[in-house]
Amino acid sequence: MNRQALVGEIRRKQSFLCVGLDTDPGKLPAHLKGKKDGVLEFNRCIIDATKAYCVAYKINTAFYEAMGSKGWEIMEATLDHIPDEHFAIADAKRGDIGNTSHQYARAFFKTLSFDAITVAPYMGADSVMPFLEYENKWTIVLGLTSNPGAHDFELQRAGEELLYEKVLRTVSGWGNPGNLMFVIGATRGEEFENVRKLIPEHFLLVPGVGAQGGSLQEIASRAMNSDAGLLVNASRAILFADSGENFAKAAETVAQQYQSEMAAFLLH
Repeated sequence: MNRQALVGEIRRKQSFLCVGLDTDPGKLPAHLKGKKDGVLEFNRCIIDATKAYCVAYKINTAFYEAMGSKGWEIMEATLDHIPDEHFAIADAKRGDIGNTSHQYARAFFKTLSFDAITVAPYMGADSVMPFLEYENKWTIVLGLTSNPGAHDFELQRAGEELLYEKVLRTVSGWGNPGNLMFVIGATRGEEFENVRKLIPEHFLLVPGVGAQGGSLQEIASRAMNSDAGLLVNASRAILFADSGENFAKAAETVAQQYQSEMAAFLLH
């Protein structure tokens, strides 16, 4: 999916919501726990319930890899169930030496046909560039994350700037706003204005809204650009809005609430 198509969906739906499919088998509703295809049934119900209100889905691959080969089958079937007009993200946080990154890119862009993949930039340009070779595919680079460990490296000084600032400034030169996004955690609200000074045109994938406490209002007021420029992810707040048989309806209600709030920001 290219940038024009993504922006078009955001404007059509008046939403920049991304639903995170971080499906934990241990948290499935009781009537699905233990079922052979319980995770897949859950995912399909969530997608069907929320697809009118979101523009993207993010599959956290760790939850599927942990299930072994069966998990990969579930992940592929889940991806197949996502409608074509939605932006599909593999939250895999890959990144390795060049020949390995080429294989990661092939796995997620050709074999599995995701639109985007999250990538760790620690190993530098040759670990990221293979992902940027694919037309109409996106590389989403970790920039500033919400976890406490961000203080260990990302928020440390690297010369005259913070390390995350160096990452944004450097990596943005490896691609362009049509194939590069950056992960900026929602709980780093005070940094969003600075982020926008460094990368004014790029899309930001913003996890941490909802269960992790990030403020949608703060993000939108500080980080939106003329194309919205945001994909705000909500996972647990939507997936596990209800633990019973009405889980899909509850997920729909929460997704609709996010969409309604986002529509108000997009009108300004």
